[in-house]
Amino acid sequence: MTEIYIELAGKKAIAWSLEWPGWCRIRTSEEAAVQALVETEARYRLIAQRAGLSFEPGDLVVVERLPGDGNTAWGVPSVLAPVESRPIDAATAQRYVALLRASWDMLEEVVASSPLELRKGPRGGGRDRDAIRRHVIEAERTYARKIGVRHPPFEMNDEKALKALREEIVAVLGKCLSAEPVVPGGWNVSYAVRRIGWHVVDHIWEIEDRRS
Repeated sequence: MTEIYIELAGKKAIAWSLEWPGWCRIRTSEEAAVQALVETEARYRLIAQRAGLSFEPGDLVVVERLPGDGNTAWGVPSVLAPVESRPIDAATAQRYVALLRASWDMLEEVVASSPLELRKGPRGGGRDRDAIRRHVIEAERTYARKIGVRHPPFEMNDEKALKALREEIVAVLGKCLSAEPVVPGGWNVSYAVRRIGWHVVDHIWEIEDRRS
């Protein structure tokens, strides 16, 4: 059994797992969002296995419904569950870091194995491969500030700068066990991992879905 949380706002329902950061789906109803999680179990299992973890979620049980905010209505998971106000232990922090690293590794592999141009949406929209990767990296640079990590902009092909950014992110997330925000006005570890992981995984699956 895996506990699932639901954020609701406007026409959006976001289903996510605290235990498995990055496993999150956004739809227009709670039922559809939970079903989308079910449909992506096999895909998320690849990430968990890469992190050295067994992923057998069993039944998905909605344990809490959370009133969302404007970001939720826009399709971004942004509300903390009360359980996230509790400190985490070192093993949980390292598990989160392993899943985040696995997500980053998979993103880089998917980018490398995908064509530059991706299939467009019905209205001709959608970023191509490199634009998606650039968007993910820039978002991470912004997210990192929420845990006290600041890096100047860098070119997408600057692998040294990207590695430095991500290593500093996991260094903070792996050692900060408090439920309090890492920096004033920022995010705590639980939410930071969940938000960063969601964004990476969401775009991995977007590239995979649009490269065929």
